[in-house]
Amino acid sequence: MASGITTERPSSLSGLTEPEAKEFHAIFLTSFIIFTAIAVVAHILVWLWRPWLPGPKGYALLDGVTHAAHGLVSMIG
Repeated sequence: MASGITTERPSSLSGLTEPEAKEFHAIFLTSFIIFTAIAVVAHILVWLWRPWLPGPKGYALLDGVTHAAHGLVSMIG
């Protein structure tokens, strides 16, 4: 009978050890916070560009923007 030394590492449901799980959690949390911050900034910029809830005159206030954009395109082209 051959007796081999087997070292079983304690594993969790994910198969990660405690230090590996903590490292993964730190990376995940950091990337989640960065993604959320970028998403919040993007939503604010889009809100400033074109609000989702129109004012009392609706989106009629943005008609001048269309004319300005056409004038800019004609200058470029």
